[in-house]
Formats: sequence, C-alpha cells, structure tokens
Amino acid sequence: MREWTRDERYQRFEEVPQDKLEALRAQVQHSNYKQVFHIQPESGLLNDPNGLIYFNGEYHISHQWFPLGAVHGLKYWYNYTSEDLVHFEPHGPILKPDTKNDSHGVYSGSAFEYDNHLYYMYTGNARDGEWQRHASQLIAKVNQDKTISKFPKPVISQPPEGYTEHFRDPKVFKKEDTYYAIIGAQNIHQNGRVVLYRSTDIVHWQFMGEIETKLTEFGYMWECPDYFNLDGFDILMFCPQGIEPDGDKFNNIYQAGYIIGQLDVDNLTMNHADFNELDNGFDFYAPQSFIDAQGQRVLIGWMGLPDVNYPTDEENWAHCLTIPRVLSIEDGKLKQRPIKALQQLRFNEETALGYANKYTRQLHPYEGKQYELIIDVLENETTELYFELRSSRRNSTLIKYNKREQKLTLDRNESGPLPNPVEGTSRSTILDTPLSQLQIFIDTSSIEIFCNDGERVMTARIFPDEDATGIKTSTESGQAYLKFTKYELKEG
Repeated sequence: MREWTRDERYQRFEEVPQDKLEALRAQVQHSNYKQVFHIQPESGLLNDPNGLIYFNGEYHISHQWFPLGAVHGLKYWYNYTSEDLVHFEPHGPILKPDTKNDSHGVYSGSAFEYDNHLYYMYTGNARDGEWQRHASQLIAKVNQDKTISKFPKPVISQPPEGYTEHFRDPKVFKKEDTYYAIIGAQNIHQNGRVVLYRSTDIVHWQFMGEIETKLTEFGYMWECPDYFNLDGFDILMFCPQGIEPDGDKFNNIYQAGYIIGQLDVDNLTMNHADFNELDNGFDFYAPQSFIDAQGQRVLIGWMGLPDVNYPTDEENWAHCLTIPRVLSIEDGKLKQRPIKALQQLRFNEETALGYANKYTRQLHPYEGKQYELIIDVLENETTELYFELRSSRRNSTLIKYNKREQKLTLDRNESGPLPNPVEGTSRSTILDTPLSQLQIFIDTSSIEIFCNDGERVMTARIFPDEDATGIKTSTESGQAYLKFTKYELKEG
C-alpha cells in the first residue's frame, strides 16, 4: 500500500475534483468485496459509528469518514437515516471539519435530545504549528431544515488537570433533569480512564471527576466509552488499548468490552465484575448503543480495527458497520441478538435435517454469498464438530466446536487474503452452555456468528473468491444430528 503524505491525508473533501470522487466511488461499486446488507463507505475509510439515536420517528446513524482512501485522515461524519435499522437513506457528510476547534478532524461523539431538538456532542481535533494535538468537546444542533449549527466555542475546552490530550469520544446520557457526558481519557501516568461531566443546560459542563473502577492498570487509553442501565444493571463499555493477550482473550490489537455492576454517579465509583469482550472474533471496535423505537437497547459496532490493513485498502476503501444487535441481561449475563427487523431481508428459505460424521465432508445442496444460516444442534455425540462456510477448492471459513471444552473457534486461515498485521488466524471462546445453535450472517466479505441465542458473538471480515459459496459439515469422531435453515438475504 502506498504511503500518504500529511497534505494528502488532510485534503478537504469539498476541494477534491468531482471526477476523482466519482472514480473513488466507482472502485467501491465494482469491488468483488462490496457488502450487500451492511453499511459501508461510498468511498474511502469508514470507522467509529457516531451519533446513534431514535428521534422524531426515525433513526439517525453516522460514522467516521475519510472519503479519499483507506487511511485515517481528515475526518467527517457521514450520515444516514432509517425507519427500521434495515434500510438506510444516505445524506452524506453532516458534520465537517470547518471551524478552528475541529480543523483537523470531527472525531467521535454521540447524539442526544434537548428541548425537543437533536444535538451532537463530539470531539474536535485541532493541530498547532508544531503539529501538537488539541482536543476539545463541541456541540452542534440539528436544525429543523437538517442544517447544522455549531456552538461558537467548545463546551469543554481542554482536558482536566492530570490528563493528556488523548481525551475524546463523549457519550451523553440523561438522569432525571441532569445531562452527563462520559469521556475516554488517558492520565499523565499513561493509564486509560473514563471521566464524567454534568450539565443542566448543555452549555455549561462541570467536571465531576474520574470514575473509579477496579481496573487501575488496564491499558494506556480507554476509547469510545458508553454507559447505560439495562435490566437493573449498570453497563460501562469502553475500548482499552494496550492490553496483553491472556489465553483466548484479548488477542486483537485493541479490545472492545464492558464491565457490569452498579455505578454510583454521585461518588464516582463502580462496583463491578470482570471486564468481558463484547465480541470474540477478529474485527469489532468502537461500539455505540442507543434506545430503539420499542425501548430496546441496541448496539452497532465498527467491523474493523485501527492500525490494521485490509485487502480492500488497495481499492481505496475499507470497513463497514455491524448489523444492529439487541442487548439484554439474562441470569446476570449480557446477551446480544440480531434485531428481528432483519427478517425483512429474507427470501428463498431452505430447510434440511441431517447427520454430520467423520467419514465425509457433507456438502449441502444450498450455497451462497449473502445469507442467514441457522444451525440447530439437535444431538451431538462428537469430539469436534466442523462447519465450513464460503467454501470452494481454494477457500473455506471454518467454525469448529470442541464438545469437551465447550470451545468454539472461528478460523479464517483459508478465507482468502487476510488483514495484517493480525496475531494468528483463529479466535476462540468458551461457551457457558453446550452448543445448541448458531445463527450466522454471511455478507460478501464478512461473517457474524451469534452463538446459543446471543450468549457469544464472533465477527470477522473475510475475503474469499467469488466462487467460494459452499457449505460443508464434518466431525473429528462421532456424529451430530443437525437442522439447517438458510435464508438468502437481499440488499438492505
């Protein structure tokens, strides 16, 4: 991949010739890896989901966007609206780096409602003459005609004393008549932290302090924090950078996860259980949650990672967002399920019953590149059970289940070109209960696996050949009785 100069990274989208922009869009449209039912960039690089909210009868979804290539450069927010979180109408860049305080990038933030209007709070990135970063927190109002009015100055002009300029990604939430903003931070000892501000008028914000957790030395920066109460439990989500691998845990370059317990907002303390990863696959980061029209807590993540190169980089585009997931707490544990509205995309249902055994790699009669596959494990007398998806003579994405260990493994060693640098070609997780079901969403260049009705999720980008469409099953020993239900999925 070619090297980008600083000037190239900080070109303004508005100043780029139209024919160049059309050429970039054409590369995406003609890509063999173009997704069908996921949000992906019209050109360039997509990353963090931003400003997610259900407001005045429609969903507002934005994402970080650098339009000119698959690198992190001058960031905008690219916006969509939706009535159902399945079909999305694009509106282009809604927040632009056009003021002194966000001159070098409109970074991540959140949406909230105040006085019957929609607002965004986000991090403005500015650089001085020595190229030193200056982070501030800004607010923009969405007017009735959909135009944006930014507050004339930052509502939080600088990090509090004791913290570095790694100070970003505000998530606003409301308790009674008070608004709070939780912000990802790094202290001067280079430890990741989250801090809290509050306001009653969204103009004047008071620094409350740092939320005290048990995780005193847990990475050098905590990005993209989120807080919410779910089914009587407080959830604090964040993305710690600089965590060392621990067996099957924390094997990606950066992690995304949560702690669950009770947060005392007034005393800034959280009593919580261990940090858990939200996704046990390869490509998941910077999640953000919101409340949908039915009052459910919904989560969307970036299906990608910082500082990793992907095969589509050569085509000047990269990444997508995950499908929306509904969160719940059941038996004290967090579950994630795909939103039911995705069933609108289903067509051409196929169902089959059969045995998997060690003697043959059973090739199922149906195939495809964009589908939902539900595998019910009705009986399992195997040592290891194998499912091969997007399979051909050259390619295969392997899901392996070890019955004795209750370990589920996703292996993309033969899935086609691989992102790099990535440690290893497989990711594993230990299930709480024996494998009973896999609900799998396959798009042109991705896989999302929901295990045991949302007990675990494993997400990855895969880049197989166009003829890799087969589905196979087999075992190491013994046999399993399985039910397959497959739906082709149309464009969202």
